[in-house]
Amino acid sequence: MQFGIFTVGDVTTDPVTGATVTEHDRIKATVAIAKKAEEVGLDVFATGEHHNPPFAAPANPPVLLAAIAAQTQRIILSTATTLITTNDPVRLAQDYSYLQHLAGGRMDLMLGRGNTGPVYPWFGKDIRNGLDLAVENYALLHKLWREELVTWKGRYRAPLQGFTATPRPLDGLPPFVWHGSIRSPEIAEQAAFYGDGFFSNHIFWPKEHTARMVELYRRRFEHYGHGSADQAIVGLGGQVFMRKNAQDAIREFRPYFDNAPVYGGGPSLESFMRETPLTVGSPQQVIERTLSFRDYVGDYQRQLFLIDHAGLPLKTVLEQLDLLGEEVVPVLRKEFAALKPAHVPGGPTHAARLAAVPPRAAAAATESVSDRWTGTRAEDGNPAAVA
Repeated sequence: MQFGIFTVGDVTTDPVTGATVTEHDRIKATVAIAKKAEEVGLDVFATGEHHNPPFAAPANPPVLLAAIAAQTQRIILSTATTLITTNDPVRLAQDYSYLQHLAGGRMDLMLGRGNTGPVYPWFGKDIRNGLDLAVENYALLHKLWREELVTWKGRYRAPLQGFTATPRPLDGLPPFVWHGSIRSPEIAEQAAFYGDGFFSNHIFWPKEHTARMVELYRRRFEHYGHGSADQAIVGLGGQVFMRKNAQDAIREFRPYFDNAPVYGGGPSLESFMRETPLTVGSPQQVIERTLSFRDYVGDYQRQLFLIDHAGLPLKTVLEQLDLLGEEVVPVLRKEFAALKPAHVPGGPTHAARLAAVPPRAAAAATESVSDRWTGTRAEDGNPAAVA
């Protein structure tokens, strides 16, 4: 099982000190956080994608992740959201293949629609086409990574005629793709159709919602013949803030929660902790809460924590990473490993995927999948057509 952190890169005034870091300092701090994550033994660092204030660090994920790749050796670099709806699939194919080469294969990406409605017109798209864009754009991205000469025609971009995306994927193996969603069953369906990973954001909704989304993905993964339902590749998000003493954690985190740009002014901290996976307390409480996720999603492959938002100072974030690396993750690794059946796969890595499936065979096996999905979309225009 893989453990890591993800960032949304917000530039938020610290409600305790009143200080606001510059965009430059926030970007540099994000690189420092990623390097620290590797230092303490975490497996994954992921960044979101936003194009508006108060977000700075994730405006261009391939650039950020390439910089981190140059300063790290082991950690997997991922996106926590790549906007499949508003980014051009040709640009995505080339940018992330390039990153894959620079990172020596230790990267993957998570596709999503994002949570900022105005981003659609900023990039010349219509939000009413959000699901259709997600489906069509990924069908093309999937094809671009698996076919050297692509001839294609869709509804939302210019057609391609004998186009080759460069560079080609490292070792002929496209980056592993997660489809991330907070609320959309159509995205779980899409992940299942392709046999890709499904990442449930898991930070805003009660566990019953997450359980339903993951169960849908697992059931449809098996339906499409990719393996048994319990072999489907699942990732979860989560939010934590820790101190040795739980009451110290609650007291210190409360002003940050109350003034957070997303949920500040909404439910109380206690209510949010009760109704969502947010855990504010001791390392042991984080361990127990995280282990409980398996009770309603089954064995899963990746757990990412959000720890650096809402104006928390860099020093505090680095302290959170020390607690994760020293006290939380070693216990979680041991406990989850003891529970996982042998037939359930581990977290995806380039090396393991390359060893398991020869690249040429993988390409031949997946070309028809892209064609079938595109064909289904063209015929009926229904985001849930294959459900």
